[in-house]
Amino acid sequence: MRLEPAGAEALMLVLAEQPDAQLPLRIAALAEQIRLRFGEQLIDLVPGWTSLLLHYDLSRTDHLTLAQGLTPLLEQWLGDPPLESPATLHEIPIWYAGEDLQEVARLCSLSVEQVIELHSASEYRVGAIGFAPGFAYLGELPERLVLPRRATPRTTVPAGSLAIAERQTAIYPQVSPGGWHLLGLCPWRLFEARREPPCPLALGDRVRFVAVDEQRFRDERSRQ
Repeated sequence: MRLEPAGAEALMLVLAEQPDAQLPLRIAALAEQIRLRFGEQLIDLVPGWTSLLLHYDLSRTDHLTLAQGLTPLLEQWLGDPPLESPATLHEIPIWYAGEDLQEVARLCSLSVEQVIELHSASEYRVGAIGFAPGFAYLGELPERLVLPRRATPRTTVPAGSLAIAERQTAIYPQVSPGGWHLLGLCPWRLFEARREPPCPLALGDRVRFVAVDEQRFRDERSRQ
């Protein structure tokens, strides 16, 4: 475990070298304890797969004071037993008709049907939320689907696009640029600022994708 400055008003907690299935839930629990302990001294908490970034208000605290206050919380966190409560499972419908589906199959030496089967047969864990509001990083992909990001990112990726890159998969919640490989489309709105919570996916949640046809996709989207 390491505490590292991340600019003048941020502190990075590196909590592990490698992610595991329990770590997102444990980081979420730690973030809540830190939020309760420091309150308005903090501006934001940003969990990662193995880290937690703290943005703090420099008019209320500083790096040294924050680090000293974190020490007992981190000692307690290290000694806490594994979390036993099961994470929420989301079964998300996907119409596997993405622009890159054929190319992914070719690059992975698989058929399109095998790509869909492998991707939808796995259960994923929400390890981080970032890049864009509601963009949940899900891992880990089956080894046979692991690909690097596209050499040339797209300037526009449609909202709801399901994509893969390296060991992760994700759904773009808004129209945005992106360099991941597009496998399909999700009919659900995965981020709405006025909804509570704005994003249905939370750190540590489990996700399974359910392959649906075009008609089911359109029916689901019309109900959103």
